[in-house]
Amino acid sequence: MNARREAWFEDEAGPLVRSYAVTGGRTRSDTLGLELITLVVAVRTAAEVAALDPEYARILTLCQRPVSVAEVAARVDLPLPVVKVMLSDLIEQNLVLFRTTAPATDTPNKHVLQAVLDGIRKL
Repeated sequence: MNARREAWFEDEAGPLVRSYAVTGGRTRSDTLGLELITLVVAVRTAAEVAALDPEYARILTLCQRPVSVAEVAARVDLPLPVVKVMLSDLIEQNLVLFRTTAPATDTPNKHVLQAVLDGIRKL
C-alpha cells in the first residue's frame, strides 16, 4: 500500500470520509422537525434521479417503503444528524415524503385512562 491509500482507507473501517463532507458542511436541519420515529418514503427511485451522490442514492433506495428516520440512519451507518440533513435535502427536492407523529396533548384522554383502570381492576 502507498502512503496516500493508507491516509484515506483502512481495511477494517473502510473509506474515511467525515460527516460534514457528506452534508456539505451543514450540521443541523431543524426546519422540518424530523424525529427518530418520523416515517419517510421515496417518491422516485434512485435510478430515476440523475446525478445523486452515492449516500443520497442509498437513502433513496432504503426509502422505497415507509421507514423511520432511525432505521435509515442505522442502515446507512451514518450519524443521525447527518441523516436528518440528507433526508431534509431529499424532502426539499420532492424525492421523499415524510409523516410526523401526532402532537402530544397535555391532558390524557379520559376514556383511555378509564379503560386502563378497568383492565387493572380485572386482574
